Amino acid sequence: MWRELRRFSERDLTSHAPEYLRWMRPRLRDGRVVAWIAETADGHTAASGAMWYQPSLPRPGMPQQTSPYIFTMFTEPPHRGHSLATRIVRLMLGASRHGGHARVLLHASNQGRPVYRRIGFERTWEMRFWLDARLAHVPRKRAPPRPARPRRSGAS
Repeated sequence: MWRELRRFSERDLTSHAPEYLRWMRPRLRDGRVVAWIAETADGHTAASGAMWYQPSLPRPGMPQQTSPYIFTMFTEPPHRGHSLATRIVRLMLGASRHGGHARVLLHASNQGRPVYRRIGFERTWEMRFWLDARLAHVPRKRAPPRPARPRRSGAS
């Protein structure tokens, strides 16, 4: 998943794994993170995703102290286009409804946006400020240049 989102070095990925596991394990054990896995008939993972019940401020009409946050959604390339991610997200939404939550949050990758739009997610705007500018670099595709506007010549 991380390789497809951004070109991290093998060293970055290897050094990140223990840190991620230290964060993830206690949350899986106590239910703050729940994961769904779609397997092939022979037991290989085809798609997966997780949902973190992250701490949230209570607000009028939304007294819950947590907000479900979908993350690490990934479908292995040979299994894309078979609605596995859609089915997993719908299971997550059902679990969230059953838990009395009013909303579900996520940050979608470019590949994931169509899946979430079809389900009914709406795009929201978020702002951030990088305190460490070295971490802010994420390669982006540049927009194609705009065509020049034709100039109107004065009447002669």
